[in-house]
Amino acid sequence: MAERLTVARPYAEAVFALAVEENKLPHWQSVLALLRAVSEAPKVRALLNDPKTDIAAKQKLFVDVCGDALDAGGRRLAEVLLQSGRIGLMAEIEKLFLLRKEAAEGTVEATIETALPLDATQESEIRAALAKHTGRKVDAQISVNPALIGGTRITVGDTVIDASVQGRLAAMARDLHA
Repeated sequence: MAERLTVARPYAEAVFALAVEENKLPHWQSVLALLRAVSEAPKVRALLNDPKTDIAAKQKLFVDVCGDALDAGGRRLAEVLLQSGRIGLMAEIEKLFLLRKEAAEGTVEATIETALPLDATQESEIRAALAKHTGRKVDAQISVNPALIGGTRITVGDTVIDASVQGRLAAMARDLHA
C-alpha cells in the first residue's frame, strides 16, 4: 500500500496544485471521484487490464463512459494516467488529494455510525468533541447502523473509535480465543 501511495502522490499533488491555482477544489474533487468510480467499474477494469487493447481504445472507452461529466482537464488527467499505466491508482490519488484539501481547508471528514438516531444536541456534542480532538472543523456523515446494537463507531481518517456494543462483543470474542 505504501508503494502505491508513493507512486500516486505526484499525481495527487499536481491535481491539488492545479485545483488551488484555478480555485476549483470542489470541482476537482468531483472529477477525481468520477475517475475513480469509472476505473473501478468491473467491465471497465477488465478492458483496461486487457493487454490486447491499445491505449487509444482504452482512452476512448474511458472518456466515453465518463461522458459530459468530464471536462477537458479531467480528460487530460485520464489520458496521462492511462498512458502511464497508472489509472489503477485513482483511489490513492483521490485519497491523497482529499487529505491535502482537508488540510488546506482546516477540515476533516468523519463517519459517525450509531445504533439509534441522534438528536440535534447529541449530534452537536459529538461534532464539538471531534473538533476539539482533531483541532479542525469536522465534516461528518452520520448514519444509523442497527447492527452496532448500541453505542457509536466514529471513523476519522485512519482512526476508528469503536464504542459500540458490537465492537465490545467482538473484542471479548477475540480475547476468549486468544
